[in-house]
Amino acid sequence: ALPFCEGQVGMYGASYFGFTQWSAALTAPPALKAIAPFITWSDPYNGLTFRGGALELGIQAHWHLQMGFDVVLRRHAGDMLEYLPPPVAVVELGSGTGRKTRWILEALADREPVAYFPIDISAAALIKCHQELGNVGAISIVGLEKSYLEGLQEVAARRRPDQTLLVLFLGSTIGNFDPPAAENFLRDIRRHLKSGDALLLGTDVEKSVSDMLLAYDDPTGVTAAFNLNLLARINRELGGDFILRHFEHYVRYQEMDRRIEMHLRSNRNQTVSIRASDFTFTIREGETIWTESCHKFRGEEIPGIARRTGFLCEAQWIDTDWAFAENLLIAD
Repeated sequence: ALPFCEGQVGMYGASYFGFTQWSAALTAPPALKAIAPFITWSDPYNGLTFRGGALELGIQAHWHLQMGFDVVLRRHAGDMLEYLPPPVAVVELGSGTGRKTRWILEALADREPVAYFPIDISAAALIKCHQELGNVGAISIVGLEKSYLEGLQEVAARRRPDQTLLVLFLGSTIGNFDPPAAENFLRDIRRHLKSGDALLLGTDVEKSVSDMLLAYDDPTGVTAAFNLNLLARINRELGGDFILRHFEHYVRYQEMDRRIEMHLRSNRNQTVSIRASDFTFTIREGETIWTESCHKFRGEEIPGIARRTGFLCEAQWIDTDWAFAENLLIAD
């Protein structure tokens, strides 16, 4: 400790140094008495993963996944559209800010006016999506603040009879489902489509274990902050009393299931309550809260998944450097 410190600490700074203040405040150390953050963010979900965040996941050197699908879409967006007869209406499930979609929309706008329906449960994300993509050619954007299937059902009901629907499920969100649930979800998508409609499905391809672990446990601590933010949101929105410094980010790879698991590991015996659900539980030191699964795929298994869920795998684009694939599935 510094000799002049009397045990009362204040923090000050902008950008990343502002974020570290919010992170410190969430853990509520007894010595922290004041923070003065500015030009920064307090919500890691919006601040880190959306454009404008100083530590946006998309520019993290260790976040290979984001780089992978960006490379594939940038290189092959025009090729993907050759399989789809005009006119095409684009529906994106979980659009976020729409940044990753720009390549497809720009290629399509060179061919025809674009009708784009981003679907997201975050109103803030949809606003940023309009800001991000509003300058793309002849584009009309109708954002839907709904769940995936509710939004898709609404778009399918309002489509013109002559339109082909292109559903985008980019990134690797399908990997967050257990395999049976993933196939059930693809069947649910298929029920809202007509024969000849398309689903562009992003899949994270299996790579070396060391690379995968580095992507989900990066040295800068971005993913750890993202993971711990789950507990902060429970505290804020559901009346939880998690003490964040009593948990640590923990990642492991399950070889048999080809699955990365993200956990929050308790570093002591503790009892936690969540007022909104009238729920109290005890967790022992070393036990974990399993927060996320990320299943990895092999390119050769996608055609079989497509057949079992009512699609044909028409084409695949796989980036070998970043080990990510975009798969074009046509409704059978």
